[in-house]
Amino acid sequence: MNERIRVLIADDHAPTRADLREAVEQDDRFTVVAEAADGASAVEAALRERPDICLLDIRMPGSGIAVTRELTTRLPHTKVVIITVSVEDDDLLNALRAGAAGYMLKDNDLDRLPHALLDTLNGGAAIPRRLVSRVIDEFRDHGPRRRAVVSERGYDLTSREWEVFGLLRQGLTTSEIASRLFVSRATVRSHVAALLKKLNVPDREALRRLDADN
Repeated sequence: MNERIRVLIADDHAPTRADLREAVEQDDRFTVVAEAADGASAVEAALRERPDICLLDIRMPGSGIAVTRELTTRLPHTKVVIITVSVEDDDLLNALRAGAAGYMLKDNDLDRLPHALLDTLNGGAAIPRRLVSRVIDEFRDHGPRRRAVVSERGYDLTSREWEVFGLLRQGLTTSEIASRLFVSRATVRSHVAALLKKLNVPDREALRRLDADN
């Protein structure tokens, strides 16, 4: 018999953890190896147990999004699925940007949880059908702008470079920008280097002083 698929559950609400455990273990291919009630405990348990899948509550203390970023970096072979009651666009997109392989709704998706988890292990994405269109809309709306966006002054910047430019002008540091955009600090530094070259300024301070609108 093959080894069971190892699952970690993190949620600050004990009854919800119990419901999730029951939903997962209704399929004997799965076993829950650890539970946690906050982000720090979830990271500690995941690093100790190295589960195949982590189910994370987006609103738990310590932030499910922050834990997702850390676990997908430190345990790249572990899949992360966000469990939430939120259908907000920002929550969904932020979870996916942080590296989540799925985003499931507590009230509607528990019956199909084992099937969805198997899909993620096979390279799929566990996203409710009613939310898939929002992901498609995000790429449809922003994809072309990420390739090239030119202002009236002729600045040939991608939409991501405009985002970094705007945050720099607000005085944010590299780490703060990386956290805000859910990217690495190295990625931010790469965008800054592109901005310096495209806007023909010598340093970050000059970028902050530059008025792109005049």
